[in-house]
Amino acid sequence: MSLRKADSEKLEEFRARVSSVAENIVFCVFPAKIIELSALIDSTNSPDSPFHISQAATDAKVYPSPNTTEPNGSSKRKRTEDGHISSSPINDIAHARYPECVHANKHLLKLSETMKAECAQLSDFCDKVKLWVNLTMPKIEDGDNFGVQIQEEVLSELLRSQESAYNVRDSIRQHHLARAKICSKLIKYPHIEDYILALKEHDEKQLFFARQNLIDIRNIYAVVTDIVHKNIAKIRSPRGNNRAGLY
Repeated sequence: MSLRKADSEKLEEFRARVSSVAENIVFCVFPAKIIELSALIDSTNSPDSPFHISQAATDAKVYPSPNTTEPNGSSKRKRTEDGHISSSPINDIAHARYPECVHANKHLLKLSETMKAECAQLSDFCDKVKLWVNLTMPKIEDGDNFGVQIQEEVLSELLRSQESAYNVRDSIRQHHLARAKICSKLIKYPHIEDYILALKEHDEKQLFFARQNLIDIRNIYAVVTDIVHKNIAKIRSPRGNNRAGLY
C-alpha cells in the first residue's frame, strides 16, 4: 500500500526541512559555538571571569536552624487542597539531629545553570544532525556500503558527544552530593578547621572542573564539525563515488 500523494509531499517537505536545519547547524552554528566557547575559555584567565578560581567565595559558616514556629509558638501548618490544615510543618526540622544550616555556594549555582544550558544545547544540536544523517541513509543493499559505514561512524561520534554532555550534566548532581557530605561533617564538627578547608578546596575544584568542562564541550563541537565537514559528500550521497577515504 503506497502513501497518498499529499502525505508523500508532506514527508518530502519534512525531509527537506530536517536537511536545511541540520546543514545550518553543521556549517554555521557549530563553527560559531567553537569561536564563542574559545573566547570564553580564553577569558577565564582574568580574575573578573566567573570561572576564575578567585571567584569561589566559599561561605563555610554554620548558621542556626531556620525558625519553624510562628510568633505565638505554634508550628507552621500548610493547607491541603481540600482546605484542611495539615499537622506537619512545611519545612519540618524539629526532629533533625543536626538542624543547623550551611548555605550552598550561590556562585557555583549560577555556573551550574550555564553548564546545564550548554549541555542541553549540545544534545539538541546532535539530535537534529543525527536525524538528518539517518534520513540520508540509503535502503539496505548488498555491496557499495562504504558511504553507509561513514554515516554510521558519524552517528557514533554524535552519540558519544551526547553521552559526554550527559556526563557533564550529571557531574553537577555529583558535586552537590559531595558538597553535602562535607557540609554535614562541618555541622556535626564545627570546631574542626579541616572540614572548612575541605569545603573551600571542593568549591575551588568545581571552578576548575567548570573551566575544563567548557574546554571539553568546545572540543566536542570541534571534533564533530571536523568529521562532518570532511565527509559531507558521503553523508549527503552515500552511494556516490567511493574513492574518497573516511578521513
